[in-house]
Amino acid sequence: MEDLTAFQRDALYIIAGLGEPHGLAIKDELEQYYDKEIHHGRLYPNLDTLVEKGLVKKGKHDNRTNSYSLTQRGRREIDARCEWEDQYTSFSG
Repeated sequence: MEDLTAFQRDALYIIAGLGEPHGLAIKDELEQYYDKEIHHGRLYPNLDTLVEKGLVKKGKHDNRTNSYSLTQRGRREIDARCEWEDQYTSFSG
């Protein structure tokens, strides 16, 4: 996951949280998080990169709409990232 941009990582987390969202649902979540408009020309190439890296699987929701879901590798990468973050962000007492 170290070779992903922050935007790609955020999209990956959103896909994990939403299950099998379509592109516009991912776009909506990213727009809420970043508090600005996300253009299709930014979103879809980044989703394609996640697919090419084997982290996300692209399926068909219907004839016009793609859906996205995590692969096993994508889940492992998120789990590893969370463990790494926890060692620096978990505070005791």
